[in-house]
Amino acid sequence: MPRQVRKGRATVASPPAGWVPGHARSAADASADTTAPGPFPIVGLGASAGGLQALEEFIAQVRGDDGVSFVVVQHLDPDRKDMLAELLQRCTPLPVRVAGHRMTVAQNTVYVIPPNRDLSIEHGTLRLHMPTAPRGLRLPVDAFLRSLSQARRELAAAVILSGMGSDGALGVRAIKEHGGLVVVQDPASAKFDGMPRAALDTGLVDVVARPADMPLRISEYFAHARLAVSPSRARVAAAPQAGAFDAISALLRERTGHDFSLYKKSTVYRRVERRMAIHQCDGIDDYVTFLRANPQELDLLFRELLIGVTAFFRDPPAWRCLQERVLPQMIAARPAGAQLRAWVAGCSTGEEAYSLAIAFREVAHAIDPHAPHAMHIFATDLDPDAIARARQGCYPANIAADVSPERLAAFFTEDGAGYRVSKSIREMVVFAPQNVVMDPPFTKLDVLSCRNVLIYLGPELQRRLVPLFHYCLNPGGVLLLGNAESVGRYTELFSPVEPKLRLFRRSQDPARSPDIEFPTRHPAPPPEPPMSAQDDTASVNLASLADQLLLQLFAPAAVLVDRRGDLLYVSGRTGNYLEPPAGKVNWNIHAMAREGLRAEISGALERALRDNERVVCRDLRVTGDGAAPSVDVTVHPIAEPAALAGTALVVFHEAAPGNPPAAVRGRRSAKVVDLERALTRAQHELAAMREERQSSQEELRSANEELQSTNEELQSTNEELTTSKEEMQSLNEELQSVNAELQSKVDELSTTSNDMKNLLNSTDVATVFLDEAMRVRRFTTQATRLFKLIPGDIGRPLSDIVTDLVYPDLHADVEQVLSSLAFSEREIATADGRWYQVKIMPYRTLENVIDGVVITFNDVSRAKRLEAELRALAAQRESPHD
Repeated sequence: MPRQVRKGRATVASPPAGWVPGHARSAADASADTTAPGPFPIVGLGASAGGLQALEEFIAQVRGDDGVSFVVVQHLDPDRKDMLAELLQRCTPLPVRVAGHRMTVAQNTVYVIPPNRDLSIEHGTLRLHMPTAPRGLRLPVDAFLRSLSQARRELAAAVILSGMGSDGALGVRAIKEHGGLVVVQDPASAKFDGMPRAALDTGLVDVVARPADMPLRISEYFAHARLAVSPSRARVAAAPQAGAFDAISALLRERTGHDFSLYKKSTVYRRVERRMAIHQCDGIDDYVTFLRANPQELDLLFRELLIGVTAFFRDPPAWRCLQERVLPQMIAARPAGAQLRAWVAGCSTGEEAYSLAIAFREVAHAIDPHAPHAMHIFATDLDPDAIARARQGCYPANIAADVSPERLAAFFTEDGAGYRVSKSIREMVVFAPQNVVMDPPFTKLDVLSCRNVLIYLGPELQRRLVPLFHYCLNPGGVLLLGNAESVGRYTELFSPVEPKLRLFRRSQDPARSPDIEFPTRHPAPPPEPPMSAQDDTASVNLASLADQLLLQLFAPAAVLVDRRGDLLYVSGRTGNYLEPPAGKVNWNIHAMAREGLRAEISGALERALRDNERVVCRDLRVTGDGAAPSVDVTVHPIAEPAALAGTALVVFHEAAPGNPPAAVRGRRSAKVVDLERALTRAQHELAAMREERQSSQEELRSANEELQSTNEELQSTNEELTTSKEEMQSLNEELQSVNAELQSKVDELSTTSNDMKNLLNSTDVATVFLDEAMRVRRFTTQATRLFKLIPGDIGRPLSDIVTDLVYPDLHADVEQVLSSLAFSEREIATADGRWYQVKIMPYRTLENVIDGVVITFNDVSRAKRLEAELRALAAQRESPHD
């Protein structure tokens, strides 16, 4: 495939000082290139099913003088020799090599992963590893991109091409965390869009393009960006252009409401530089102008600044220490039924919060499976999109690289092509958007996790937060920080549980009380417009005031409730009939009704809403309050207006005070007797219903046990089917790659066959190919002049074909050539006087095996005629003259 040359290439800025791209040179020079002085960019390309075509389109457009290396990680059949390097070499003049163990990475070179190996990079050299995961669970793209992000940081780029599954999504997060570039193939141009869409779902993609357009974007990005390895970069980051930086902070604050002015300027400026490189802005002043003209870029920059890369059980030693030393002590120190409180600040998409919940559940189950241990976890983050994803609890299948199979089976459920956190774990965590710098914190905590958040904040913010964390924790509470974070000068507030793991315990009595600056956010009230005297007089509505006065003085007390009994509106004084219950606030009429009214109100509300009719309960009295007068309760179901449909109005009509006459008291006594009898009947009916309910509960319990047993069997079957599905999907991806390679070989062989056919026909030499049994294997068009051959004669013995040659010894000569492997050459005449030079040669395969003969027939009739004429002339000269 000829290499395409781009015309009209955009002019790019000077390359960064940290790496030296090569000058324009030939392919031979590029092949001889070795490691360049200083670090240089490395691009990791991940692909699976349908990725061969995308890789060929990408590699064909790669410039040979950019000083960039490319490492291709493709899902390959582990049991088959791969041809990927050979196929890619046809698309580019750059050298394409199969990656080897401890091979040093060179500039302007393409490396291809070998079959049945995992690949990583350390200190500029490639490392090959035997796969440890089963065939259906291998994630070679994630593994390589993770190592590449640590080895090259800002000089790394991830390219995700066509493929099934979600391999590459975790690697994209790692590349983005370390400041690298992420490029993804447009799903519309991919044969299989599983891998591109999984990468896009991370929300961390910088460029979405077709494979042929990617190399130019990558080249311009690395040429334009002032990367961290540049010596001049440190000076620029240390003292950025103050005016432009403050302008960006002000624009972000106005657009998002969040202040980044006290964040680390080097971190913010690095993210700004990435956006500048993507938009090809030569200076920060140009980028400020671009921001003002394109407000949507502020949203993208805001998301860029909020990049939070996390994973399940990140830094396993820290989690082991938490489970083995910290959580057991906390559970043992709490009385039975007590609840631990935890806060995960900067939770991103929720992996760390769910990891903490799983770790606690495992520890609690190991201590006592039946004890009511509980933990309530608050998880917060500045990014509302990340919080929304965390609440769903859905993650791609490649979390299997961080979560053990036992945890996947116990705490996750299959959800399409990924996993969903089980309901019991999700119920332990409450997610909410929060700015840890500006919003009030959670208090009375046992565990506070704030990992890899402080590294983005300036020293002033760090000095505010560490004392605040001390205040939020209970005595003996634990603070978890990231690997690059510490408590700074506040060593008297925290004592290390394990210094290397950044686990700190809150000190009981610090030597001095720290100064705590509580973050609060109070929105300014909107200014009220001034009112003139005329406006004030005009605003008085006598009718409205009169209606309010009538309602207060003469209307009965009433409440508006919904179908569940929750109070929607209260009118008048209802304190004689309703009171808030003790404990957690509960504004429900069933809980607030005083004793003596509760049962009647519940029944009346249910009947009124069921029958859509008014229900009246007369002569009710609050129990335990002898001075309380009797009250009539009326429940009105409401159908109109539509906004109140489905609600009910509960009205309390208080009877007038006074002593009832004797006749009334007599009737009331008889009524009491009737009520007692009714109460007795109700008690008997209640006892019968209780027995029936107990019987039903036993039956339901038995049915539940059977369903649980069936569910376990189905779950086991589902796990087996899932494993089989993953293996089949992996096999399908490998077969897709093999099929693409074989199709390429078939196309090549077809081209070669056409070339050979045209070559043989152009020589005008009759040729017949025979196998060892002298059966026709192939023949040229010229051979039909000597033998009555048609295409259907392939496979027939040559002796069965009618020929014009007078060559009875043909069969014997062929056998002689097959036995001796020596050429045979004769001149044979035809019945009509033509002469042919017949050559019989052995047919030798590429494996050096004799598999028949090749017979060529060269027409020498003209030479024979000339020879005969010469002989006749010679004879005439030698004969005596008459």
